[in-house]
Amino acid sequence: MNTLIAISGLGIITLLAEIFNGRKIIVPFTIIGLLGILGYNVSTSNPYGTFFNNMIVVDKPAVAFTSLFIAITIFLIGLSHEFYKDRPTTISDFVSIKVFLLAGAVAMVSFGNLAMFFLGIEILSVSLYVLAASRRMDLRSNEAGMKYFLMGSFASGIILFGITLIYGSTGSFDTTTIYQIIHSTTYPKWYFIGVTMLLIGMLFKIAAVPFHFWAPDVYEGAPALTTATMSTLAKVVAMTALFKLINNLLPMKTYEFQMTIVVVAALSMIVGNIMALRQNNVKRMFAFSGISHAGFMLTTLLLQNNAQNVLFYYAAAYTVAGLAFFAVVFYVTKEKKHETIDAFNGLGKSHPLLAVIMTTSLLSMAGIPILSGFFAKFFLLTELMQTGWIVSVIIAVIASIISVGYYFRIILAMYTKDAEGEMTKIPAVYLIIAVIAFIGNVAIGLYPGGLFNLLG
Repeated sequence: MNTLIAISGLGIITLLAEIFNGRKIIVPFTIIGLLGILGYNVSTSNPYGTFFNNMIVVDKPAVAFTSLFIAITIFLIGLSHEFYKDRPTTISDFVSIKVFLLAGAVAMVSFGNLAMFFLGIEILSVSLYVLAASRRMDLRSNEAGMKYFLMGSFASGIILFGITLIYGSTGSFDTTTIYQIIHSTTYPKWYFIGVTMLLIGMLFKIAAVPFHFWAPDVYEGAPALTTATMSTLAKVVAMTALFKLINNLLPMKTYEFQMTIVVVAALSMIVGNIMALRQNNVKRMFAFSGISHAGFMLTTLLLQNNAQNVLFYYAAAYTVAGLAFFAVVFYVTKEKKHETIDAFNGLGKSHPLLAVIMTTSLLSMAGIPILSGFFAKFFLLTELMQTGWIVSVIIAVIASIISVGYYFRIILAMYTKDAEGEMTKIPAVYLIIAVIAFIGNVAIGLYPGGLFNLLG
């Protein structure tokens, strides 16, 4: 609870910094503040328990996922100063919105009440609507913001209707009370309609097939840093919240529910990867790649053992690879009017370090040993085999093989083609964050047990 208060307070202070003309210190001050909050969050002085009549629940999984979200936000804010340097008067707005977005993310994984969950998802969603449309004079950004707002609003409405049906059938928003009711007493059958609507709304938020159609256009049109935020932080937050909702609200995972997850996950993995093969814009390509990874993460809902551990490790591995990927994309495309694969031509010769970082990120997402993405898929498929859904394992393997095709298109462009023009100097912040994410990617792969066993 104190973590959420501290994050909200930091966001307010960041906004006030603009009034006192503190633009130059906003980014470092916010990063230092988030590092302090991260230290407090993982320290023993952060009490476990329930707060405000079970509105907020602080336990080991909540602390672990909150720490991951704070770390991702630190990376994203670190990229903000260079990315928004042409708009210095609005830097406080962009940074504070990301901090408030983090507050919504924390609420989404620490909720003990469906009202708090909905409040968290709306804080996160509204922040992303603003960021997606933040380039007012850019038609693509306006289009992305409008599409994301419309689709996100429909999804939020479906979620709210589902929560209403759950409340109507149980008489409570409190997840502990709902859990006791559905495991000990009779309740209306339309309770499951509410859970189904909640599931559909969350599938929109994580961009799983067949609720994915907004993602490629929004990812392409939004500013690149907003795309990075949506594809890393927002996606893993929504998936974590869905995981917690299903575990709290379903009395048992019926065959019908499992079959639904298997079909949606399979479609996401296959459609996402096949469509990514056809893309030339790297942001659209990453959008379809993210749809595929959403399918992988959805299969954690089928697991019987170590489900939280698998989801946590997969989310960490996916995000560190994604952050390294985007740090390189920002540099390569910052002087260009396009974000196509051609922009990476000759990067292996002009900037070998960046090319290595990009290569390891892509190979990690493809699931190539010894990187973290390989162990994420290995842990997931190992546990999935024990559930008996062998068909999901086979589809996941096929999807991973397909993904190698479009990831290697970028790798081949970097090492086998000549650059279109001279590369400018690498901004220090892009290089630092790319290197840190690269080290994290390799370290998590070399020592997977430390992170995988973090939740016990």
